Amino acid sequence: MPPIVQATDGIDPNAIRVLITGFGPFGKYKENPSWLAVKPLHNTILYTDPPTDLLTPSDQAAMITDEMEEFLRRPQQIHITTLEVPVSYQAVLNTVPGLHTRPPVLPPPTDPSMAIPPPPANGYDFIFHVGVAGRGPLRIERIGHKNGYRMKDADGEYAPIVHLPKDPIRDTADAELERMERMLVGSSLPGPSGPEGPGPSEVMEIPAVPNRGFGKGYENFADELSTEIDVPKLIVHLKENGIDQVYSSMDAGHYLCDYIFYCSLAESRRHVTPQEKFKERSTPPKSTPVLFMHCPPVDQPLSTEQVTDAIQRIVLWVCGRQHQP
Repeated sequence: MPPIVQATDGIDPNAIRVLITGFGPFGKYKENPSWLAVKPLHNTILYTDPPTDLLTPSDQAAMITDEMEEFLRRPQQIHITTLEVPVSYQAVLNTVPGLHTRPPVLPPPTDPSMAIPPPPANGYDFIFHVGVAGRGPLRIERIGHKNGYRMKDADGEYAPIVHLPKDPIRDTADAELERMERMLVGSSLPGPSGPEGPGPSEVMEIPAVPNRGFGKGYENFADELSTEIDVPKLIVHLKENGIDQVYSSMDAGHYLCDYIFYCSLAESRRHVTPQEKFKERSTPPKSTPVLFMHCPPVDQPLSTEQVTDAIQRIVLWVCGRQHQP
């Protein structure tokens, strides 16, 4: 496990800036396992390793000049800021867009001792969200979903209702199918007969469930957004380095984890990272890399320390690949 080093002498102006979020308490979790794993990394520094897979003999390696190789081999500081986000749809909508602005705008920390260092003027170089799931291995998510959020959050609130664009042919067929299903369900429900209500064999329609998710401001974004990070390669790297309890996933769950992931992916596309600290390479502007990982409850089977270690290794891999020509 890379040592956890506190940033005591300020932040290197050329440091790669990383923001990691965990979730706050909800349900049976007085302290969310995701926040327990993320919190120790607040205001800490790591250093990139040379990307050895890009320095091996190949046609591409033959094109690397001495100056470029020297730049590649020079360790670059990574500074990590962490943030606890409430398990609330509204909190996500209030918080995540600000994380991607230039400069980022972060809410005050829930713990006063977790002071937020000044955000980078040009935005974070990598934003990594972590949330808790059920017992099992780590799950690195690949896709965030725009719609289909039916569960209440920790405040007992639902995600906003979203009215989907009209598709006359599909809407007519879907509406008729839903009407028939509601009629069939209603006809099987027992009830009083006579003038007070329908009898057991009569029809009683069940109201349709409204669609909930992202509406105003997100109309131009696709129903599914994918991370630009190469998750399969990341999984291989983690397994090669001793983290076996990890796999990729295409379903982030249509709850707060999925919600923050989609929101962050959309906002990253809304804003473009100038990547000024990589001037040595003529890098075109691109969106901030965004990733989401589910962790299990503590010791089911991974300890908090093991999850923290995995988070550090993911940060090193992602940032190491930014630190290349």
